[in-house]
Amino acid sequence: MIASPAERQDASGTPAAEAELRACFIAGLAGDAARYRQFLDGLSGHLRAYLRRRLPRARADVEDILQETLLAVHNARHTYRTEQPLTAWVHAIARYKLMDFFRAHSRREALHEPFDDDGGLFTAADVEPAEARRDVGVLLEALPDRHRLPIVLVKLQGLSVAEAAKHCGMSESAVKVGVHRGLKALAARIRSRS
Repeated sequence: MIASPAERQDASGTPAAEAELRACFIAGLAGDAARYRQFLDGLSGHLRAYLRRRLPRARADVEDILQETLLAVHNARHTYRTEQPLTAWVHAIARYKLMDFFRAHSRREALHEPFDDDGGLFTAADVEPAEARRDVGVLLEALPDRHRLPIVLVKLQGLSVAEAAKHCGMSESAVKVGVHRGLKALAARIRSRS
């Protein structure tokens, strides 16, 4: 059986397509604009196929996610270490962009849930969630802003860490630390009340 061009490997065992893309990328990092453009064009085809396999029912969104991923690759190009495989580095970026899409898409889809009118609006009242929300609000108010804001944005509003960082003017690592320390402080406060 003859290997397709994508399946052929170089002497190090790297698929030929990756070796070519990597060579173009490294040349682009060194300032060769034509090779960098060749890298982006070649990567686009591979990423488009990757995204289409993972989003069979969201074909309209594939091009948007592709562009976001290519932009993220471009913006993060300085983080690539030449001793690591290009595939792993690009895959990590693409996977994060997909997760961002799924996060945003699930929030948007929740707004389109059908409203079932069973006529039982006043049959029973459920005040427990409102009381729990009020209790959580009281607990959160006791936290400093550097802990409270990340918890509210990430855990309660469902924003990504990057979105929360932009929103509150913190670094992504500060948001993660804020969530962790804030939740730890909340747990300690709840335990002390019990």
